[in-house]
Amino acid sequence: MWAVGGALGLCLAVAGVALHAEPSPTAETLVDERPESDLSYTAWVDSNKRFKCLYGYAADKTGDHEAAIRIFEDCIDRWEDVYSMIWLAQILENGQGGPNGVERATALMKRGAAHPDTSGYATLARYHYGMALLSGHGVEKDETGARRWLERAAREGLPEAQEQLDRMAEH
Repeated sequence: MWAVGGALGLCLAVAGVALHAEPSPTAETLVDERPESDLSYTAWVDSNKRFKCLYGYAADKTGDHEAAIRIFEDCIDRWEDVYSMIWLAQILENGQGGPNGVERATALMKRGAAHPDTSGYATLARYHYGMALLSGHGVEKDETGARRWLERAAREGLPEAQEQLDRMAEH
């Protein structure tokens, strides 16, 4: 699942670079007075096109964490986009989102876990939220709640969730 998103994100990043090649800067072009290019990540921050959520991944992977965070936050606000919740949570976990990143990341996983979708990213959010509850990472430890979310993710076909349930049953 991650490989598909990663490959698509990489293609977007490479395409953005290839299509937006510019000549070497001169003293006159070092001060950027032109409007934002349609191929830049920040140009997508306020876009009303859902495709922009994929640009958040590319922005993050190329080091533009600020644009990625802004894109993902807008995708979550506009469309309750679970893909964006997962990636924003990862950015926060990595310390790119400032203080309280772990708690905010876990809250995003909870929000994604509650999404009604039964395939793809919502299932992955259920797994991650279950794991957070199991370990008490960014939330109070709750083994009963963890088991409930992991069971749901397992029913929806996520092998990692079933593997974790099996490990829990052994103890």
